[in-house]
Amino acid sequence: MTKSIPNILHILASIAFITIIGAAFYEHAAVVPAWSAAPPRSLSMFQGEYGLQAANFWKPVHPVAVLLLAAALIANWRQPGRKQLLIASGGYVLILVITAAYFVPELIAITTSAYSPAVSDDLTSRAKTWETLSLVRLGSLLILAIVLLYGLSVKTEQK
Repeated sequence: MTKSIPNILHILASIAFITIIGAAFYEHAAVVPAWSAAPPRSLSMFQGEYGLQAANFWKPVHPVAVLLLAAALIANWRQPGRKQLLIASGGYVLILVITAAYFVPELIAITTSAYSPAVSDDLTSRAKTWETLSLVRLGSLLILAIVLLYGLSVKTEQK
């Protein structure tokens, strides 16, 4: 295997990983404040024939990132930077498990609540908890991205 293929795979995995972070920042800046403002009244953006279908982005992007991280890890197994790839990949898989166990079911439960002009204190509280924990998750992804990118610089320093 040429020396450039492991680097290219590491770079592609990093791009995929950082794309996910960018999308999460967008959702936290533009989408979450709107739906969490006054549920269930504020949840109309998810409902009806033309409701927002964020899963159309999230469902395919995560497997692509996982596959690229796995390919980069395999290609870089005997290279400097392997440790950083392991940390980022393992951390990401852990975050995906937590996302599947808590974030997705809770988001679906909140956003599929029946419309009502009255604001629900329970739904508002759950939405704020979800948002806070999601920001912690996003911060964790940022740290993992730094580790992942640092792995590229470790390779450069070793040359």
